[in-house]
Amino acid sequence: MVAASKMRKAQQAAIEAQAFARLLYRIQRSAVTHAPGFMHPLLEVREVTRQAVILVAADKGLCGALNTNVFRVASQFDPRTTVFITAGRRAAQFVARTRRQLAAEFAYGDTPSFAEARAIAGLARTLFVTGDVDQVSIVATRFVNTLTQAPVAIEFLPVSAITTLQIPGVEPERRSDDDVPVETVYEPDSETVLAYLLDRYLNILTYIVLLNAKASEQSARMVSMKNATDSADTLIADLRLEYNKLRQGNITRELLEIAGGQAE
Repeated sequence: MVAASKMRKAQQAAIEAQAFARLLYRIQRSAVTHAPGFMHPLLEVREVTRQAVILVAADKGLCGALNTNVFRVASQFDPRTTVFITAGRRAAQFVARTRRQLAAEFAYGDTPSFAEARAIAGLARTLFVTGDVDQVSIVATRFVNTLTQAPVAIEFLPVSAITTLQIPGVEPERRSDDDVPVETVYEPDSETVLAYLLDRYLNILTYIVLLNAKASEQSARMVSMKNATDSADTLIADLRLEYNKLRQGNITRELLEIAGGQAE
């Protein structure tokens, strides 16, 4: 019952944020692509010699293969050139157990807050802008429905189009010489508007990721608890049947012994 209550709250938060996340992503892509000559440190594409991964997992187990699936994706990154920023105790434990490089460990509760997401995104921005890493990715779980949670790796920095994840309602970007230029007016100027937008976009993207991860965790835990309960009920029924068979066998044996004694 506790798992069901937490699951409903987490799912509702993730579902309500999806429309806003899609709109924000479309605004970000439209603003960046229609600002010719705009340069910003968060948009700088560099040769990747060292990268960071924001790894989001659960605080506890008892949620099926959820954590294992996320760690399988994270293990594909080269440990020699990858530093990890973890959210959730199980993520930090995975990094320590596999002897990978840990930059920082963050916690987030059953109801992720925007402040928690902003702290994680802030550290990732700092590592990228200072040149400590050339690329930042997020490895987490995307909430699909109660029975389906998909591990994903998402581009985070430099800010660009997300190509590893199909976003409903967002058409893939197409570039060609025949594209009609779109006139965009920025007030007070494009540098001020886009610099503000990029920072908030990264904070909100991280927040959406945490919401999806928590909804996936609670859903997986609910399904796991239900499967465990069903298995326990089946085991109890099998044991009761076996007990009744043994009890009936003992009663039958005692009756035969009594009948045999009377016959003698």
